Amino acid sequence: MQMDELELRAWLRLLLTPGIGGASARRLLSYFGGVQEIFSASEFDLQPLVSRVQAEALLHPPPLLEAQFIKTLQWLSTKSSNLTAQRALWPIGHSNYPTSLLHLADPPLLLFVEGQIHQSLGPAVSVVGSRNPTPQGRQTAMRFGRALSEVGICVVSGMALGIDGASHQGALQSVTSHSARPLPTPPGVVDAVHLHWKTVGVVGTGLDQVYPRQHQNLAHDVIAHGLLISEYALGTPALAAHFPQRNRLIAALGLGTLVVEAAMRSGSLITARMALDLGREVMAIPGSIHAMQSHGCHWLIRQGAKLVENVHDILEELQIQTTSYKNNSPASSSTHSTATPHPVLDHMGFAPISLDALQVQCALEISLLQSELLRLELEGCVGRLPGGMFQRLIPSP
Repeated sequence: MQMDELELRAWLRLLLTPGIGGASARRLLSYFGGVQEIFSASEFDLQPLVSRVQAEALLHPPPLLEAQFIKTLQWLSTKSSNLTAQRALWPIGHSNYPTSLLHLADPPLLLFVEGQIHQSLGPAVSVVGSRNPTPQGRQTAMRFGRALSEVGICVVSGMALGIDGASHQGALQSVTSHSARPLPTPPGVVDAVHLHWKTVGVVGTGLDQVYPRQHQNLAHDVIAHGLLISEYALGTPALAAHFPQRNRLIAALGLGTLVVEAAMRSGSLITARMALDLGREVMAIPGSIHAMQSHGCHWLIRQGAKLVENVHDILEELQIQTTSYKNNSPASSSTHSTATPHPVLDHMGFAPISLDALQVQCALEISLLQSELLRLELEGCVGRLPGGMFQRLIPSP
């Protein structure tokens, strides 16, 4: 049910009132029973619940309220870039507000959403990782995203460059897959898998802008088959402080968090810690000991995170039953998928290797080796890393 203009204005006013944090707002809502009643209260009524400074702030509309109200009305009434997608605001307590977010110590007061708003979350896994992944890490995130989606698991991530974007893209690949294997439909529910989002993108900006800009097309595809969520008012730019805040929503929406690649000091490890604090499972994919992006995953595994090699490991850890699952995950796929052995690939392994070291292994002329590496790169069999390093990949099916 869409809120009327008076209620919309009241929610935006509560969101924008300086000095009123989530805890104060929830206390006021609980006491007065509704958002509009807060702004009908006198200073005398407010003082037992908030400080004198907060009470005075609540009595005076914030300077930006009118502009934000008009902007939000226009956004809600404007057609989304996808014909099937819709826009809405879900305040805390709304019937569509994801219940998993209520497990947070500071759940968002108001959610701005765009996408398939009449669907729901269903079973979900949060996938996080480096913004600067290795080619193999990017490919792994995409493959796991697709495999999770094909067994009916929603992929939740943060729409960032790198692992986030790759996991969303993988989940969306299953839309056109003819071999999708959904979870069994619960008794009494018709076509349940189509009522669940394929992927959910949690962003750290207002929903009237896409950050990073390179993900314009990805955002369009996400809202066609899933949902974009933000707790920030329209026009909010990309600020560094917002992304750790966004990470807590990512952690809360998933039954568990999968870390694909992460350095030792990274937002992905923050998200993993938040997931643990919420009682969620934490899982990690091991990588090369030579890749800095894998050190955070290895540390998590040493701390007790589930070592994940395939999607079956995730289903097992989260105790999700599906008889239709077929083990075709990245780790179970053949690593020698070419019809005939290739002399360069046979000497590469899957760890990063320099051109000079590879030449010693292959005993090929440097010009011929470079030519072969270029051809293999174009075929998706080899990835080029910074510093003149190369890494073998599993070719896309």
